[in-house]
Amino acid sequence: MNEINLLLNKSSHTKDDLIKLLSCSPGTETELILQKALEVKANTVGRKVYLRGLIELSNVCSNNCYYCGIRAANKSVERYTLTDEEVMHCAIFAWRQGFGSLVIQTGEQRGPRFTAYIERLLRKIHEQTNHELSITLSCGEQSLEVYKRWRSAGAHRYLFRIETTNKELYYKIHPHNRRHSFENRLQALRYLREAGYQVGTGVMIGLPGQSLSDLADDLMFFRSIDIDMVGMGPYIEHEETPLFAYAHQLWPVEERFRMGLLMIALLRITMPYINIAASTALETLDIYGRQKGILAGANVVMPNLTPVQNRKQYQLYHNKPNLDKDATLSTVSLSVIIKEIGETICLFKPGDSLHFLNRTQRDPIQQ
Repeated sequence: MNEINLLLNKSSHTKDDLIKLLSCSPGTETELILQKALEVKANTVGRKVYLRGLIELSNVCSNNCYYCGIRAANKSVERYTLTDEEVMHCAIFAWRQGFGSLVIQTGEQRGPRFTAYIERLLRKIHEQTNHELSITLSCGEQSLEVYKRWRSAGAHRYLFRIETTNKELYYKIHPHNRRHSFENRLQALRYLREAGYQVGTGVMIGLPGQSLSDLADDLMFFRSIDIDMVGMGPYIEHEETPLFAYAHQLWPVEERFRMGLLMIALLRITMPYINIAASTALETLDIYGRQKGILAGANVVMPNLTPVQNRKQYQLYHNKPNLDKDATLSTVSLSVIIKEIGETICLFKPGDSLHFLNRTQRDPIQQ
């Protein structure tokens, strides 16, 4: 216990420090870390929560990641792409509800047609919402030119998850080919920074064969590339994926959930001004997962605005929650639960990463 307190009070943490903190026992030691993270959050970004209305634009995907339910080789998935009208309905709902921000997410697609489609949607959303919505894209690996085009069309942030920073583990959960190249994905993060985005990434926690050393390396990686925002959560298996064959190697659900909270907490402690999302995966493993994620240091939640009839086709993992809950009902219940845990929803605010804003003030050329 004393060692945990000493480590938590350090101003900078080594990899060994992080491994020791990740090795803490359930119960009191874990609670000490979570409490410290909430204290850091209160003193830096504040007890505030920003909303990102999530639009799962398309489940068409050309990649074959071994963990993902919408991988190209999964023939049981009914593919869809939302119409412009459906997207605009979601965007205008978010705008009128005061979300301040949208996330547009797709399977991995590339090519001139897809590039132009996203570009057109960005311009259309801004035109019809008076440029009052901040837009995050999560549309996979693209060229620098494409990232710049989307940035010029009005995308402010980009979330591109690396999934694991252990190269050997990366190729256990992805095919080893050009489309799934570890080096190319690292390069894409550099391209995003060059294009002027607030850059986000993330990892899965509790993968088969993953160690605490791997998770500590993930935290060190976020710091080394000076990331602005992170979306990460516990790994949840999907029966129609190759990685499901290793389900017997997984940590118990309760441990994956606890480690998910610890990763959020340690990230908040080590990078206090970034934006951290309370992932849907947390809520999948624990009915109060979203609230617990916020109290562990997260400050972003992403209510799903995707039309209900399409949500079942966008299941990266099984048992995803709120597949049949209307967006209006989700928003009302979310407001209640966030208020109940002592947090404030910041409506009509973009919720930019303070980490990003602090850096661009030091280096205005990045704006």
